[in-house]
Amino acid sequence: MEKILVTGGAGFIGANFIHFALSTDPDIEIFNLDALTYAGNLSNLDILPDPARHYFIEGRIEDTSLVMDILQKHEIFKVVHFAAVTHVDRSLLDPERFVATNVWGTVSLLNAAYQVWREQGMLDDPCVQFHHISTDEVFGELQQGEPSFSEATPYSPNSPYSASKAASDHFVRAYHHSFGLPITITNCTNNYGQFQYPEKLIPLMVLNAVNQKPLPVYGTGSQVRDWLYVTDHCEAIWSVLNKGRAGETYCIGGNNQPTNLEVVQAICSILDELRPIAGSSYTDLIRFVTDRPGHDFRYAMNINKITQELGWSPRTDLKTGLKKTVQWYLDNPKWVQDVIEKNEYKNWITDNYTKQRTAK
Repeated sequence: MEKILVTGGAGFIGANFIHFALSTDPDIEIFNLDALTYAGNLSNLDILPDPARHYFIEGRIEDTSLVMDILQKHEIFKVVHFAAVTHVDRSLLDPERFVATNVWGTVSLLNAAYQVWREQGMLDDPCVQFHHISTDEVFGELQQGEPSFSEATPYSPNSPYSASKAASDHFVRAYHHSFGLPITITNCTNNYGQFQYPEKLIPLMVLNAVNQKPLPVYGTGSQVRDWLYVTDHCEAIWSVLNKGRAGETYCIGGNNQPTNLEVVQAICSILDELRPIAGSSYTDLIRFVTDRPGHDFRYAMNINKITQELGWSPRTDLKTGLKKTVQWYLDNPKWVQDVIEKNEYKNWITDNYTKQRTAK
């Protein structure tokens, strides 16, 4: 069996990737290293296809000796690196935490993989790969009418979060060019789907709406994002792992560009259908609040390279993906309750929306 180390596999995208990979390939085993910070949730892994091929290890990517021991003990030659802190709003409150995990953590992981694979004489073996998951936010922002980001777009991060991810991308690329570490990088757009921690826009709107709470929309809601259904993202990563070229970067997107307000209105329309309120609409709960500092206006991704080279393109349109996502949150009240009852979530909502933002 091929053995894969997945970092951050109890988080949103990492857990979805583990579900996808185990169901796609019966000849792999996954070793899942996760520190179980606020966004890590073992219940995301409760119902796995063939769970006997999944091994959970609680630990941090900054622990170089632990990572080296995992790679050596289990003879692992493929790493898929999801582990990161990801929310722009949180990075505005605590930039150092993002540097510690996203930059130093990635460097530590790179060091561990390089040392082990070098000692084993495996750096030139085609089965060896370090895959790094990154974001479109490293490219900065676009104005209306500007061409989409591509693999050739210069980096221009605007938040502590995107700056930390840009730095980690540069280190991954440097380990390839300086030390010969076989790497691939994917930069993806905004993900949505099952297991997403409800500080992010789509699950926050769903859960606030069903609890008859205000739906806070930053500024005028005119910011534009390219939304990618998480299962489509997992399929794209799988394509890169199996067919991507070493040293290459691939941009991944959902091929859509709604405004944030349009996304919120679409969620309200779905809930009006699935869980109607007599005599009113969920859109009545929308409230425009003070925008966050330095809020990027628009992201969009050109996916021609991954489509032409690897044959991947998104399968799920936004309307279908949103309905699946809303239905999942409605169908999993225990998962939701376990998350929102934790102090970490409650404190975040208070700090970000009650203390910092004033409803208009």
